[in-house]
Amino acid sequence: MLIGGVPSVFGMNLIVLAASGRTGLALARKAVERGHTVTAIARDPSRITVEHVRKVAGDVTDPASIAAVVDEDSVVLSGLGTEVAGVLLDGAKAVVAAGPRRIIWLGAYGTGASAEVAGEGARVLWTFMGDRIPDKVAADNAVLSAGGTVFHAGVLSDDPESPTRRTVGLDAAPPFDLTAVVSRETVAALMLDEAEKPRFPGAVALPLPG
Repeated sequence: MLIGGVPSVFGMNLIVLAASGRTGLALARKAVERGHTVTAIARDPSRITVEHVRKVAGDVTDPASIAAVVDEDSVVLSGLGTEVAGVLLDGAKAVVAAGPRRIIWLGAYGTGASAEVAGEGARVLWTFMGDRIPDKVAADNAVLSAGGTVFHAGVLSDDPESPTRRTVGLDAAPPFDLTAVVSRETVAALMLDEAEKPRFPGAVALPLPG
């Protein structure tokens, strides 16, 4: 929605990618609670349990299914995660090609742009992610090149949203710590904050519980 040519934070057209996953469900639910119009995309829309959203079948390996939903007035928030290398880059390319107004993308702390500030501890990620890390980095770069924001989250939990949540840039990144967790609810809230009031366009941001 535009007011005087400026995007309004109320009633935005938000599209949640991978909306049947735990982070995607949190994004969709919180977006509805904030009064936005939400289109939720999943390969199997029947798994999207959030009410008051438009549920759409879409697969990032089929760019046409994404382009059919995304338009220039929409803001895409992605909770996409996968165990298969190549899927994230497919998703990033499909979303960027569809031409949304903005993209808010979920990445991983200690990869790509945050690897250097995470320090030696980031090497541990290769034990868990292996060949998926280059896929994550390539996907992040595609989103960043399109002016999107990539949230590099640490270990995710199913805890409630943190009342002291905050988003910082790489210049304020904490040390890498596999025992430090941030809830999906907190990450979803911060990604929506960024969609409503952009602070890190074209940059990596870190979601912190406090």
